[in-house]
Amino acid sequence: TTSISMRKLLVLFVSLRGNSFASAFCVPASSENMFRLRSGALFSSTTSSDTTFWRSNQDCWRPDVRDVERISFGQPAKKKGTGSRGIPHRLNEDERRSFDQARRQGFLQVTGSAWRSQRRDAPLLNTYRSLSDARGKPAIVLHKLSPTSSGEHEDKLVVDLSPLRFPDEFDAVGEEVKAMIQAEYNLESCVDDVEEGGGADDEGLDIVEASDEDQYETRPIYQLPPFQLEWNVSRQEGKIIGKYLAGIFETIEKSASKSKKQRGVKPGKGRRSGGYGIG
Repeated sequence: TTSISMRKLLVLFVSLRGNSFASAFCVPASSENMFRLRSGALFSSTTSSDTTFWRSNQDCWRPDVRDVERISFGQPAKKKGTGSRGIPHRLNEDERRSFDQARRQGFLQVTGSAWRSQRRDAPLLNTYRSLSDARGKPAIVLHKLSPTSSGEHEDKLVVDLSPLRFPDEFDAVGEEVKAMIQAEYNLESCVDDVEEGGGADDEGLDIVEASDEDQYETRPIYQLPPFQLEWNVSRQEGKIIGKYLAGIFETIEKSASKSKKQRGVKPGKGRRSGGYGIG
């Protein structure tokens, strides 16, 4: 009798385990999940190896993520070449919030060009591009522009492929991305030719030519020209497509936490106090 009772309990336990196992893998058919499945943004961690249309060069010089975080607070990096006194990286409080949010969402949102007159550059864009380079992922940025005369927002979504560090594959990857956006959202790139080149103030930075492939293995990212894809989008379109591209390129850091101010960091105003170059 005891053996029969134990057997019945065992059968009941297995059946309950089976039901709970099945229910654990039932994905609710919410509108968000339906969108992600429809758009193809639901990717696993092995997506890049499955799709094979993009890859990043792992046998080259790259900064360390922790060093990128250090220079964003104005502290010196442990790895030489991570920062430059000619390229500001130190973030203020508003930029810090945007930076932390970008790590969790997989793409950066900035107001206009993110230019900061005190630094004569865009530290937030510089730091996020360095972070993307450290992780070997494209830099996805949504520039939120001023409303048009009709009151509508026409923003600009930009994808920089240079952190992949495979310049001979940029054109092919770019065409694939543009084709995917065209097919999924019926949206064409706003430029016929992919934009190459640095910013407006590149004097003295020794920017290399995009065709110089060897330099992509040894140079820091701020000495390499961006390779950008651009789309004119509405505010809602920009966020939806930014999330879609973040899924494709696996740029979301699920474990990213809010940045904590480093000890001993003091505000600097000039080069001697670290306020311009490394900050």
